[in-house]
Amino acid sequence: MRIIFMGTPQFSVGTLESLIAAGHEVAAVVTQPDKPKGRGKEIQFSQVKEAALRHKIPIYQPVKVREPEFIEILKNINPDVIVVVAFGQILSKTILEMPRYGCINVHASLLPKFRGAAPIQWAVIEGEKESGVTTMRMDAGIDTGDMLLKTVVPITEQETGGSLHDKLMMAGAKLCVETLKRLEENTVVFEKQDDSLSNYAKMLDKSLGNIDWNNSAVNIERLIRGLNPWPSAYSKLNHKTLKIWKATVIAEEADGAAGEIVAVANDSINVKTGDGLLAITELQLEGKKRMPAKEFLRGVQLEIGIKLGENKD
Repeated sequence: MRIIFMGTPQFSVGTLESLIAAGHEVAAVVTQPDKPKGRGKEIQFSQVKEAALRHKIPIYQPVKVREPEFIEILKNINPDVIVVVAFGQILSKTILEMPRYGCINVHASLLPKFRGAAPIQWAVIEGEKESGVTTMRMDAGIDTGDMLLKTVVPITEQETGGSLHDKLMMAGAKLCVETLKRLEENTVVFEKQDDSLSNYAKMLDKSLGNIDWNNSAVNIERLIRGLNPWPSAYSKLNHKTLKIWKATVIAEEADGAAGEIVAVANDSINVKTGDGLLAITELQLEGKKRMPAKEFLRGVQLEIGIKLGENKD
């Protein structure tokens, strides 16, 4: 097929590479404009742009894909299909109806569950036992189009947002190639979504990682895994931000307030929550590197009774 590919982050790259490897003609790549990043404000390309440059594919970076001038550019490319993977802009009705096979989206959840911007992380945070990828024919709604194919990916007990991202990226790449094959063969079945089964996976921001120690140890541990590596779960320790990278649940209670350190073991820091104890096993204090709790405790003296989340004068 002659394809226009629309995508921006690393998650999109796996599908782009698979489409090229499968012999499809990727006539153009559309990605978000370059943005300054970091203290030096150096211009950074999207991961999809970097991949397109490697393959010498024409690149377009419109501020708004809905502008009439850009729509004309798309029409002149004359694609059979537009493949969209985590692009970051809403497509107009004109674009959706332009290609022969429509606009096909690779979405990182088992639709209709977890529509929205962050389905990977929310699946972990919500304690799901499985996730997956759905390909769908896009319509005017947000992730509401007819479903084409699905593939299921189990979520392990140690799964993080980062590890699940990588699994779903590869699963989605394979599924997209199979979807286009079925579209060409006219063997794919279009399935409408049941809106009553949908959940909205809202966009992540740093404030989401601020741990509420009144929550249960189970829910906090899921939050830690879901927000690893970004934006990360954190609390405060004596005026400094304490990122928590790994923890385990201890199904027992202890005296003290939520957020209080109730025990310091050789390789963990045990904190009381609203329900159960959380054993922190990997962490990072502001200005320091990420490290196991065992190493952290060699350099930091923690007293029983210190309460995380509060500033100590």
